[in-house]
Amino acid sequence: MTKLKLLSLFVSLALMTALPVRGEGFVDSLQVCIQAGDSCMQQFNTFEALNYYQKAYEQAKTGTAIRIKLADCYYKRANYREASDLLKNVPEDSLSHEAFRQLALSYQKQDDNDSFIYWAEQLVNRYPMDGEMVAGLTRAYARNHQPENGLRYGLNYYLHDSKNILVNRAVADAFFLERDFIAASEWYNKLLEQGDSTFNTLYSAGICYSQTQDLERAYKYLQLAFLISGMQHYGCAYRLGVICVDTKRHEEGLGYLSLARELMLPDTAIMKAITLSQAEGYYMTERYDEAVAAWKEHLTFNPSSVATYYNIANTYVYLLNDREQAKEYYEQFLEIARKIEDPTPQLTEMTAKAKEMLELLDKVKQKMEIPK
Repeated sequence: MTKLKLLSLFVSLALMTALPVRGEGFVDSLQVCIQAGDSCMQQFNTFEALNYYQKAYEQAKTGTAIRIKLADCYYKRANYREASDLLKNVPEDSLSHEAFRQLALSYQKQDDNDSFIYWAEQLVNRYPMDGEMVAGLTRAYARNHQPENGLRYGLNYYLHDSKNILVNRAVADAFFLERDFIAASEWYNKLLEQGDSTFNTLYSAGICYSQTQDLERAYKYLQLAFLISGMQHYGCAYRLGVICVDTKRHEEGLGYLSLARELMLPDTAIMKAITLSQAEGYYMTERYDEAVAAWKEHLTFNPSSVATYYNIANTYVYLLNDREQAKEYYEQFLEIARKIEDPTPQLTEMTAKAKEMLELLDKVKQKMEIPK
């Protein structure tokens, strides 16, 4: 091999060594990571995109572009804390409209209303015709018990666009929360004219008209709202019943009020579990009066619970020294226990002990009644 060929071989080997290979080193290069992440995002594969963007971010933490890309990925994966932590440190003039929205909405989705208000205000000042964010800001101020501040943004937007349903809803709700029912009813009426026949609009309009004593219109909109709710909204049924009574539709009103009462009843299965757990908790912490009260409430949802009667009776006799109440609940326990056709060994034992205790209580009572 000539010296020239040998030199050429060494150069080729050196170049091969310098070139990246399809492995970790290749993936970790900044540009390749970003491109790979972008490709994954185009396929809605946020899981793989997150991995690539994180590697790119580790190499270029001061880079605004990669910070925004990584935040976008986190946002679309509902990791709103990470998204907001990344975006709040990006200069506002470097935030795209979408990134700005993601920053504000991340705080909204974390229920951080104050931070949402701050960033939504910055966004609306820069993009005043973003109706969705104007509506969100108007509502956020209402949640902060400052509806007048929200109305400033909503009404200003209305001057430029009077047909945005989201903004108009937010303005109507803000007036409603201010208890300005005349103004609120006018805005709900605008929404109805625009074809916004959602439950909230109809229900709120109905309440407004009831507050302004326009009872026929209140009846009309509450009835429509109740139908839209599938006749399942107890508040609407109650208010509709009151309006019916006030407008001399007595039989119809009584029907709605009866239905409202049924709808207001709690879920029996859930209340059984809650009251039983409460009773156990009170008992174990030696709060025996409260334990008995919880067991009694449990019986309103589960009146055939033999164990509950037995527990109440035992608590009265052993811990609260109330023999009369103990006797009453032992007797109720036995009455239900006798109806069980195939009692368990445990129930048989409980029945025997209850009978023994009743006999003992009778003897104590007789002894106390014997004159000295």
